Amino acid sequence: MSTPIVQLRNVTKKIGSKTIIDRLSFEVPKGEVFGFLGPNGAGKTTTIRMMVGLMKITEGEILIDGQSIANNFESAIAKIGAIVENPEMYKYLTGYQNLIHFARMSAGVTEERIKEVIKLVALENRIHDKVKTYSLGMRQRLGVAQALLHKPSLLILDEPTNGLDPAGIRELRDYLRKLTQEEGISVVVSSHLLSEMELMCDRVAIIQNGKLIDVRLIKEYINEGDKSKVIFDVDQKELAQRLLSSSPLLTSNVVREGLEFAIEREQIAEINARLVQGGVKVYGIKTITRTLEDKFLEMTGSEQIV
Repeated sequence: MSTPIVQLRNVTKKIGSKTIIDRLSFEVPKGEVFGFLGPNGAGKTTTIRMMVGLMKITEGEILIDGQSIANNFESAIAKIGAIVENPEMYKYLTGYQNLIHFARMSAGVTEERIKEVIKLVALENRIHDKVKTYSLGMRQRLGVAQALLHKPSLLILDEPTNGLDPAGIRELRDYLRKLTQEEGISVVVSSHLLSEMELMCDRVAIIQNGKLIDVRLIKEYINEGDKSKVIFDVDQKELAQRLLSSSPLLTSNVVREGLEFAIEREQIAEINARLVQGGVKVYGIKTITRTLEDKFLEMTGSEQIV
């Protein structure tokens, strides 16, 4: 198994007597889009700032592709491209002129590489227009291009969807997927839009009060457990319950839409057959899928997401 692109080992951040981050440990595998979630004040932005060297670690260690951000800063930071807060651009310059300016700050960035990243973020048609004429989504894409100039192994984006309309969010999501597939880059992204994180990420970590609550693949959050909630839309709810009462494993709740069961997939056909044979009309069968938001609120008990 390859070395994870990011490793946090018992990372702690204290400001005065207050512990902001408390022994936080997790890993980001290579080639994934990794989501970072937490309620207000959980310590998400603080963690990201420590990952990019903008804030000192009190205790513990952060490794970027095996290099310590504290002890080998130059080697570690060279592997990172990041946008913390909003991307800052010279609005009176064109997109291309901005990239030329940033390219001068990194050794070895060629004109060919600049053209590569422009194509990667699909700004070819507007790259010679002044940035002040760009939409917010285009500025985000230019910021991503800037962060990719030096061919980093890791891209870190803090709230990249802020201010974007639905079309811009979808564009960004598609670009991040393209990066992991075509460039082999790993992406760490934070966002308060859980529905977008569910579509965007391969894996997510949830923190609360500076501590890790859980980290796992998105599909494991959504498909947790063997049983699913299934609603049968029927014409005779009482008769349907009597037909199924002989089996204690098929207990149901009466809801507005019909009968609700917590069952395994194989039992759906069994229930349907019993109901039809017993003279109950089944108008529809609907599986209630858990979302990342459902799981997040269940785990954190929070209505505020950052």
